[in-house]
Amino acid sequence: MTPRPPSSGPDPKKTTGKKTAQAKKTAGKKTTQAKKTPGRKTAEAKKTAEAKATAAKRTAEAEKTVPAKKTAGAKKTVEAKKTVAAGKTSVGKAAEARKAARKAAVPSPPAGAEAPAAAEAAEAAVSPALGADDRERLLAGTHHDPHAVLGAHRVPGGVAFRVFRPHARAVTVLSTGLRVELHDDGDGFFSALAPLDEVPVHRLLVAYEETVLEAEDPYRFLPTLGELDLHLIGEGRHEELWRALGAHPTTRDGVAGTRFAVWAPNARGVRVAGGFNFWDGTAHPMRSLGSTGVWELFLPGIGAGELYKYEITRPDGSRTFRADPLARRTEVPPATSSVVHASHYTWGDGEWLARRADAPAHEAPMSVYEVHLPSWRPGLTYRDLAEQLPSYVADLGFTHVELMPVAEHPFGGSWGYQVTGFYAPTARLGDPDDFKYLVDRLHQAGIGVIMDWVPAHFPRDDWALAEFDGRPLYEHSDPLRAAHPDWGTLEFDFGRREVRNFLVANAVYWCEEFHIDGLRVDAVASMLYLDYSREPGQWTPNEHGGRENLDAVAFLQEMNATVYRRVPGVVTVAEESTAWDGVTRATHHKGPSGFGGLGFGLKWNMGWMHDSLAYMSHEPVHRTYHHGELTFSMVYAYSENYVLPISHDEVVHGKKSLVSKMPGDWWQQRANERAYLGYMWAHPGKQLLFMGQEFAQGAEWSEAHGPDWWLLDPEYGASADHRGVRDLVRDLNTVYRDTPALWRRDTHPSGFAWVVGDAAEDDVLAFLRLDADGTPLLAVSHFAPVVRSDYRLGVPDDVPAWHEVLNTDAARYGGGDVVNPDPVKPEPQGWHGRPASIRLTLPPLATVWLRPA
Repeated sequence: MTPRPPSSGPDPKKTTGKKTAQAKKTAGKKTTQAKKTPGRKTAEAKKTAEAKATAAKRTAEAEKTVPAKKTAGAKKTVEAKKTVAAGKTSVGKAAEARKAARKAAVPSPPAGAEAPAAAEAAEAAVSPALGADDRERLLAGTHHDPHAVLGAHRVPGGVAFRVFRPHARAVTVLSTGLRVELHDDGDGFFSALAPLDEVPVHRLLVAYEETVLEAEDPYRFLPTLGELDLHLIGEGRHEELWRALGAHPTTRDGVAGTRFAVWAPNARGVRVAGGFNFWDGTAHPMRSLGSTGVWELFLPGIGAGELYKYEITRPDGSRTFRADPLARRTEVPPATSSVVHASHYTWGDGEWLARRADAPAHEAPMSVYEVHLPSWRPGLTYRDLAEQLPSYVADLGFTHVELMPVAEHPFGGSWGYQVTGFYAPTARLGDPDDFKYLVDRLHQAGIGVIMDWVPAHFPRDDWALAEFDGRPLYEHSDPLRAAHPDWGTLEFDFGRREVRNFLVANAVYWCEEFHIDGLRVDAVASMLYLDYSREPGQWTPNEHGGRENLDAVAFLQEMNATVYRRVPGVVTVAEESTAWDGVTRATHHKGPSGFGGLGFGLKWNMGWMHDSLAYMSHEPVHRTYHHGELTFSMVYAYSENYVLPISHDEVVHGKKSLVSKMPGDWWQQRANERAYLGYMWAHPGKQLLFMGQEFAQGAEWSEAHGPDWWLLDPEYGASADHRGVRDLVRDLNTVYRDTPALWRRDTHPSGFAWVVGDAAEDDVLAFLRLDADGTPLLAVSHFAPVVRSDYRLGVPDDVPAWHEVLNTDAARYGGGDVVNPDPVKPEPQGWHGRPASIRLTLPPLATVWLRPA
């Protein structure tokens, strides 16, 4: 360890007692040397002699506290015999020899010159006790560098040992051939000066009222973060921030323990508190590492499973206990402590990862089942879910699951959208390795995992991120910019590089550490606009006078670019509800607005969702007048890469479940839902369906009890109605995955062609979906409650016959079984601007898919 300058201490001249033989020798030598100065003793020489005498006396006292270890009933060891001889320790002899060597090395002064007082003063021993300032700062929790004054340090006269252990009765330093009993300096401080050449590797023997503990000295270890880590953190470019900050079980110099590191630049001091010190962090102050704002401490003997928080002394001197922003595991809510975690999980999804990047998401089939894990089957853990969810999702043919936020959150009623533990899966269902097991099993079942990610805001809980170190840190310093007007939360300060780093690294963390295949980014619109949900006077324009949040734009671009560069094969999905230009455009391509693209892979098509649900909610007799609500989506369908979401937001808070939005009696409601799902799966874009809607649950979803699975129980009289809708969803996914025309050219206009889009009087729309080689699928939706026979539709003339591959009115789905069982051959009669046409029987409230026979 690099020696540090000693702390100021008591005046050594105040020490009393007899001089030892060693002290007499020292005093005699000083007298002889002083006589070399002709005719006088200077006042300085007198002070030097007194200081040397005091040092000698303290050395002798220290030597008395270094007795040889004795083993009960056994002989003294050879090492102990060398330590004790003639009332003088070998440590004392070594000190005497060093002093003699130093004197020999000092050249004699020229005739008439004064004695080298400075050289003699340098030999004067110092008091090892801490000065008043250091003591006060350590007691108050405001010391920025406790390692500089605690532990063992080379000082004039030997090695000073200083220990801060409140409530201890005695402390002894143990090392090979060395046992130094420390002096009790009061208030939990202990110290001693040992006349040693080098700082030894040592341990502490700490005696309390009822026990004696042997432990490592935390303040003998060098910093655990290197210069590169600190440089990257300072620049806001540490893409693996979770490896640098947080709590990490590790080994230092052969000693097992946990290194703690936290960013708190406004703190006057930071201490680690936990179960291991009875939640009193007084004895465990952290050191500040330069100008980065990072505080660090390695605590020996602390391992996985330990609870902890950071005790932060704020600028005003008050203290606050905070959970670790980068904790990888937490207590089960409502408890709020962080938990030291070490992962031991071995992945088994290598085959999935190897082929994940074979095709971009927008050119591959993607139908997503959205799941709120705590309520999908209430009471199941991550590992329980791993035994049921993959098989259920695979049976229904979905390609992906989207998990509503799994990051730790204090209030279950937020569904995970008010996050406090951004790096920790919620402990409600198990530990992080349990969550990895669930992801692994989904991958092994051929199912991708998308996770809802919430970088827009965070709650105001006083143990989490809000004013973390006493001042706005993660949130914007301007209260108007910080306060989210809709949710009572705080928005992140996207303009601060360390905050951007925290969030960018978090996105990478979930993808790399948990093998997540995609991030659905929540509330993007609220990030992009300075005036989002704000009245005039409640927001300040950007530097160009506009309403765009330029900091948020830069953050989203950096996040997307970093994730796509580091983790090939993942997809990012924006929940963005406005017409922002270029959400899914590459970040380096500027659009008409002058902005580069945000860089997302996909965007939720909120316009399609609102318009189509509005259309379906009308009574069929009125739908004629709202036909444009279904067709308008094709005006902008290729402006972005879209997902068609029927998400959790649409089936709560009085909005009704999907089937309950539909007009008519129970039969018509189910028929409308089936027809709508057939239209949705054929429309350009990827599909997303929230749990419970796949079997026409009539009640709104509640996080308290989850889906109404009892509706599928054969003992329930109407279970066949619900099973029929679920069977349709399974067949939609099966045909969809087997039909490249439905997904290969999802984002290119050449993959779509209208057959008829203006048949408002008939409540009919029909279109072709086309594969890259031109292979078509014909989708026809009929939203009137009547049968239309011999309904003519124009088709290409190069298809000899069409075969019905899906009909939502089939009897097995609970429909009236009005189907087209035989191949339908085109007629040479032109129709709808095409050279040929076919005649179909259109079932009531149904969607029909046909492929070339």
